[in-house]
Amino acid sequence: MGADRPRTLGELKSSGYRLESVKDEMRRNLIARLETGEPLFPDILGYDETVVPQIQNAILSKHDILFLGLRGQAKTRMLRKLVDLLDPEIPIVAGSEVHDHPYHPISRTARDLIADRGDATPIDWVGRSERYREKLATPDVTIADLIGEVDMIRHAEGRYLSSELTMHFGLIPRTNRGIFCINELPDLAPKIQVGLFNVLEERDIQIRGYPVRLELDLCMVFSANPEDYTNRGRIVTPLKDRIGSVIRTHYPLTREIGMAINDQNAWLARGVSAVPAIPVYIKEIVEEVARLARSSPHVNQQSGVSARMSISNLENVVSSAERRAILNRERAVVPRIADLGAIAASARGKLELLMSEEEGHEDKLVLRLIGEAVKNLVTVHADLRELRQVVDYFEGGQSLELGDGLSTRVVLERIAKPPGLKKRAEELAAKTLPAPADQETRDAAVASAAEFLLEGLHVHNKLNKSAKPGVTAYRR
Repeated sequence: MGADRPRTLGELKSSGYRLESVKDEMRRNLIARLETGEPLFPDILGYDETVVPQIQNAILSKHDILFLGLRGQAKTRMLRKLVDLLDPEIPIVAGSEVHDHPYHPISRTARDLIADRGDATPIDWVGRSERYREKLATPDVTIADLIGEVDMIRHAEGRYLSSELTMHFGLIPRTNRGIFCINELPDLAPKIQVGLFNVLEERDIQIRGYPVRLELDLCMVFSANPEDYTNRGRIVTPLKDRIGSVIRTHYPLTREIGMAINDQNAWLARGVSAVPAIPVYIKEIVEEVARLARSSPHVNQQSGVSARMSISNLENVVSSAERRAILNRERAVVPRIADLGAIAASARGKLELLMSEEEGHEDKLVLRLIGEAVKNLVTVHADLRELRQVVDYFEGGQSLELGDGLSTRVVLERIAKPPGLKKRAEELAAKTLPAPADQETRDAAVASAAEFLLEGLHVHNKLNKSAKPGVTAYRR
């Protein structure tokens, strides 16, 4: 309402402001978005036809919501974006700890103030961000944290224990007229989950058994991994029964969506001194590694493979190329197949293996997944039959050494020896390099493409490869 917004209860009444619950408010704002075609989650990719319609239905039904899905499926991000469905500002009784509505105060302090001052009761305005509270469920969370507790200091000042004025409110009542989120709900102790029954069903809280009843106006939202996730707690059945809608999230359904998510979230703009140009096949391989891991029999699929792995892997691949460019005093940053080895560090800890926890198993699995990803993708971009002359060159006893530290100039000199390799690499680079590109970047892309083709021949059993830190040798 701007600078002329009401400052007293009387002015608020005169303005025509109406009493409305937070769920009605969210429903109204969602309907307005649907009518104008404005997306609910413009930054969340891959959920438009699957998850988003379920969320819209839940809000239209005025439900509390549980997002159920594996790690790295944007659950928390979507929960935090729900705040955009709240009005920019709402009025509260000035100084209220629980955001009392001036027309329907629930705390003793606000009721007494309105009874004393009537239409002269002062009004404050709170924004969206102040109406969202989030709590990560941990085993040490208590009822006092969420609901409230008797404040013994207030009691010592002369108030009765049963008086509302002795109560110190927890996070939930302090989020009155807003959205309260509990992340990782199964980690909340069962006895604490039981304490949420009244909040979800009767919309009230009770503190220490005293006859204090606060009729809360809340939208409760939760996130959780599936119940069968190993070594985790459970959501108690009566609590699930009180949650209106349980919405399943999922990983990207296509490689293209996964790549778009990586591009959106990975830190790739490295500054004016380094201009990364990432061939599309490198991005595809990074995403394909995650997709293969999500179906690998060696990975615990109940744990999942987070989208954060692909994001971190892409950043490390670019960093490996950036480091090479810095050491060789080159400006162009173009990742090569050799840079994919850098994802071992960013993938560690993001894969929960079913095999024994022996040192190195995780890294070996990542290397196998890279090989499978290259095998799946190389034929999309090149016809290996056109590289028969290259294979013949190696069958003649020749070998070729490459490595992640070699400069573009050295790689171009070496790939010029096998007949036809450089020509095919130039054709591939022209198709897969983001445009526009200067000559230095185009040369670096040719070096990258040549290595991709050689690796493709290797994974299709046309060439042998031996690798040690910093050096990769191809031979027949």
